[in-house]
Amino acid sequence: MEPVASPDFVPEAQRLQDMPAWLYLLREFDALYRHGSAGGSRLIRAHRKRVRDALSLLIDTNPALTQRAPTEKPVTAHLPRALDLGERGAMTGMARALSRVAPLLTWEYGYEKVPRSLAKKYAYCEVLGPRGPVVSERLILGFVLFAPSTVYPQHSHKDIEESYISISGAWSENDAAVHAPGSLILNRAEHEHRITTADLDPCLLAYAWVGPEERLNAPGMVLTGRRKSRMKEGI
Repeated sequence: MEPVASPDFVPEAQRLQDMPAWLYLLREFDALYRHGSAGGSRLIRAHRKRVRDALSLLIDTNPALTQRAPTEKPVTAHLPRALDLGERGAMTGMARALSRVAPLLTWEYGYEKVPRSLAKKYAYCEVLGPRGPVVSERLILGFVLFAPSTVYPQHSHKDIEESYISISGAWSENDAAVHAPGSLILNRAEHEHRITTADLDPCLLAYAWVGPEERLNAPGMVLTGRRKSRMKEGI
């Protein structure tokens, strides 16, 4: 006869060290922000240090994991192609680590109201942050996926400093340059930016958000494609 569990018994929560796939994914983030180049930029160098210091501290605490229900969006049909491209290029390690947890990802929009044209072409998943699965109040890490020929409208993030690192696909921000896998873009808080992707392949970006705890818990994402704002930013 098997022992009967006590009614007061609560299973111990799984922690990061118990889930190697999540741990290895975070180590790939650490490697990107620890060993990548700042291109001579003091601001980018400082941002990279803020990200890796917060991440290293969190990994050392071996935090509990909060598994959310996996969800897909229309754009996730492009994820296998994006991962295939990532494994062929400069971001092999990150693409492979992400593929190991792909069935567990929770893809979402982040906006209460999403333009119909964007709903089929965009989604993001948070892997570390207030919404988990690895819980953090001081740093958010995740991925954003775009279909080919996507224009992600002008937007900004109040009080949040953001960086993107390309995993696969070509893209541009504010029509200023073409960014390839391995490149990092830093957007300071409240900087208006718009993203466009290439015609033939999807684009997968890793991102990091650093900011006040209260703002990371409620980022209040808003699209801000007003003509006056675009003219001010030269886009």
